[in-house]
Amino acid sequence: MNAPGTAGVLDQPAADPGTAPARTRKAAGRRRTLRARLRRDWPLLAMTAPAAALLLVFHYLPTLGNVIAFQDYNPFVGDDPLDAFLHSEWIGFGNFEALFTDPLFWDAVRNTLTITAFQLVFFFPLPILLAILLNSLVSGRVRGFVQSVAYLPHFFSWVLVVTFFVQMLGGAGLLAQEMRQAGLQPWNVMTNPDTFIVLVTAEAVWKDVGWGAIVFLAALAAIDPNLYEAAAADGAGRWRRLWHITLPGLRPVIVLLLIMRLGDALSVGFEQFILQREAVGRDAAEVLDTFVYYQAISTQQWGLGAAAGLFKAVVGLVLILAANHAAHRLGEQGVYSRS
Repeated sequence: MNAPGTAGVLDQPAADPGTAPARTRKAAGRRRTLRARLRRDWPLLAMTAPAAALLLVFHYLPTLGNVIAFQDYNPFVGDDPLDAFLHSEWIGFGNFEALFTDPLFWDAVRNTLTITAFQLVFFFPLPILLAILLNSLVSGRVRGFVQSVAYLPHFFSWVLVVTFFVQMLGGAGLLAQEMRQAGLQPWNVMTNPDTFIVLVTAEAVWKDVGWGAIVFLAALAAIDPNLYEAAAADGAGRWRRLWHITLPGLRPVIVLLLIMRLGDALSVGFEQFILQREAVGRDAAEVLDTFVYYQAISTQQWGLGAAAGLFKAVVGLVLILAANHAAHRLGEQGVYSRS
């Protein structure tokens, strides 16, 4: 006879010893796998730890400062930045309202998008073309020399790049002097607002086209040479091999870099434009970064500057997500793959 309260327990079927702890065994196996991975990969984790710390300190932690976009932030109302943040007045979307009703802001956005679109058409394809040309060189010594010459301007500061163009194309530059000696009227290149977009694109090309070709050269090195040999044996010429082998091999990298460039559509640079803004005027050279400097930082309207930065980040995120979705629809992986 069962004891009171134990009949239901005794009547229940015994649990299968092989299935009862299945979840526990699975969790234990996962923990063992994690420990094994940590034991195996700890040197790699140690090497990446400084880079991860720098990323955390200089990129992720500063994003917390975007909160002042919703404040009338005053750094002088407290003894330290945190105290000033706590005592600054919350104004909601007041900074965004002031930003979006400012015609100077929309002028800067329009200039920024125009320069971005122009450089996507006339600058973005040039590193691809340079990489293909360098890859076609037979002589390794010639290829190394051309690569070194093309890479070198990337390490120059924008001050040096602009100075070089002034010495070559300015009113007292080499081109103007040669034209005067030939009895011709010198061209107005460095101070012409109508051609400023061409000027800044030419400067960016000279500075970064060689550096941008590095990624495409790496992608070309990953293409199987047997594909070219088989295509040549089938009678395919140079242009057909380029169209059917080289460009398809570069397409994933092209799509990836294009998506990332669209994410920076509102960031065309600061130093390059602030150095030449006075020469061509605000109407031609005012971009979003220089707008933030002159209208927010110089006037100590910190909340307005934070609102402009947050606007840039949101627009960049939307463009990346939209471009990545379009890449998935076209069969490409994009920045991240679909789950």
